[in-house]
Amino acid sequence: QVQLVESGGGSVQAGGSLRLSCAASGYTFSSNNVAWFRQAPGKKREGVAVMFIRGGSPYYGDSVKGRFTISRDNAKNMMYLQMNSLKPEDTAMYYCAAAPSVYIRSWAQVEVWDYWGQGTQVTVSS
Repeated sequence: QVQLVESGGGSVQAGGSLRLSCAASGYTFSSNNVAWFRQAPGKKREGVAVMFIRGGSPYYGDSVKGRFTISRDNAKNMMYLQMNSLKPEDTAMYYCAAAPSVYIRSWAQVEVWDYWGQGTQVTVSS
């Protein structure tokens, strides 16, 4: 059974940094595309960042470009989201996701991802 478990969330002041981690088990991690999403109260879940199996540069949501960095360690079955220069509007529940087949043009769509973690809360105060 595929399992994704996020950690690293917390409360931080604006301008601060956090590093989220996602531990994967139950499947071949290296054969899946991976992504981070977030969902604030009353808002839709939005794509934050994605890394594709085939390599190349990651893709980021417009609101986090230049501040967030996605990475993965296939040997450890881990993925990460380094978040710098955090803003109050970054406050949300953050989720990791994985799927074996994702197209570039649709990566930010929730429905294309097969596996999800339970989420970790990030709160940024002004």
